[in-house]
Amino acid sequence: MIIESLLDTDLYKFSMMQVVLHQYPAAEVEYRFKCRNAGIDLVPYIDEIRAELAALCQLRFTTDELDYLRTWRFIKSDFVDFLGLFQLNEKYVDIEPADSGNGEIEIRINGPWLHTILFEVPLLAIVNEVYFRRTSADLDLTEGRRRLHEKIALLRDTPGYAACRIADYGTRRRYSRIWQGEVVTTLRDELGAQLAGTSNVWLARKLGLTPLGTLAHEYLQAHQALGPRLRDSQVAALDAWAKEYRGDLGIALSDVYGLNAFLRDFDMYFCKLFDGTRHDSGDPFEWGDKVLAHYQANRVDPRSKILVFSDGLDVPKVMQLYEHFRDRCLLAFGIGTNLTNDVGPTPLQIVIKMIRCNGQPVAKLSDSPGKNMCDDKAYVAYLRQVFEIPDEQG
Repeated sequence: MIIESLLDTDLYKFSMMQVVLHQYPAAEVEYRFKCRNAGIDLVPYIDEIRAELAALCQLRFTTDELDYLRTWRFIKSDFVDFLGLFQLNEKYVDIEPADSGNGEIEIRINGPWLHTILFEVPLLAIVNEVYFRRTSADLDLTEGRRRLHEKIALLRDTPGYAACRIADYGTRRRYSRIWQGEVVTTLRDELGAQLAGTSNVWLARKLGLTPLGTLAHEYLQAHQALGPRLRDSQVAALDAWAKEYRGDLGIALSDVYGLNAFLRDFDMYFCKLFDGTRHDSGDPFEWGDKVLAHYQANRVDPRSKILVFSDGLDVPKVMQLYEHFRDRCLLAFGIGTNLTNDVGPTPLQIVIKMIRCNGQPVAKLSDSPGKNMCDDKAYVAYLRQVFEIPDEQG
């Protein structure tokens, strides 16, 4: 059994789920799976993935797990009570070979947002682990350990980087659950204070680390159908978040419509209210310089705000970014695949994205066009027009 606890997911799934419970309990959504690697045949593993999905849907939150969630300052008691009754239902998930017949598989998740939001991360972890244990079952992890210790030594032992901290963001693309556990344990033991924490709630609880995360793209995408006017959907999403958390969990995600569109909406009110912003597409150096200039233009001291970097990072890139932005602002770095799936075989680039909410298409038009995912071209064109996004961006 790959997933043994419903806590084995990223923190932002719980923080978003609480907003859904309180503000959008009737919302209906659809998610779709995509593997970005060419030539990967996942069809032979469908039965095994389905079996793991069935096992996932038997899990319930334990009393100890619920008590742990109650210790978080931003979690409300009624949400924990709801989780005490919660169980994933496999009727909302379809897994089939793709019509293209080239080894791709279709995973579609359809149902109430409140009852489907927790599928994404464990399902991706399941697909990863099934694939790698079937294709590299006899892999010697010695090379993975060597690479990990090399990364740790680079960050820990390079003069001038003692205050540079990283976090594990690698649950969804990990080589395996056991390997992620070993990686994060090793980081904790060898980096000490240079490990800020992990996005994985189960590991945070097990290893005594800080769970990290706020919100994801799906949250802002859903507001394209939930908000007032489409043009106001980003503002509506940020307002709803502020209403729920009253200044807590204050990291805004900037790339659902691209940085320029984000900054047009991220006015002085949001600049002062939110603790910082997270980068997840486009050139991180240009992004950070623009965001810091935006804070200054809105009479906010950038040194009081956090820039969170989380897009395809490795330790050398973290150190470059740290050197560029140090002393100009507060900094946080989340490393995913390069920590939890750098053991030899090529990692899978797999995602599950929301594509509809309440029957309406929703889309992400980020600063990295390869990350965009929507099957309605007319809607994408309309979204570009509304948010003044150039065609070449999406």
